[in-house]
Amino acid sequence: MRRTVIRYKTKPEMSDRNAELVAAVFAELQAAEPEGFRYLSLRLEDDTFIHFVETAADDGSSALPKLAAFQAFQNGIRERCAEPPLAKSVTIVGNYRMLRETENALAGV
Repeated sequence: MRRTVIRYKTKPEMSDRNAELVAAVFAELQAAEPEGFRYLSLRLEDDTFIHFVETAADDGSSALPKLAAFQAFQNGIRERCAEPPLAKSVTIVGNYRMLRETENALAGV
């Protein structure tokens, strides 16, 4: 399993467009339902975006790069950014119902 956090800040005039492209990625993920993959995206009030990706594969590979919506998101990302994407592997230090446990809680398990 591999977890990665990607952080970048968009130019103010590009933030809404970036959010639309991210939303399209989630829509395609909802339809495709790829296994072994978890993804969360946050937008901070200063137009910083944070993406949290968890893949079952130790090498970090996933179905994400194959999605058309993700390819559209990747296209022009550097032009939309005031601060370019920076990806780092992460370790979860604490988690209270934000990750895997959330699904169990919602299902009443």
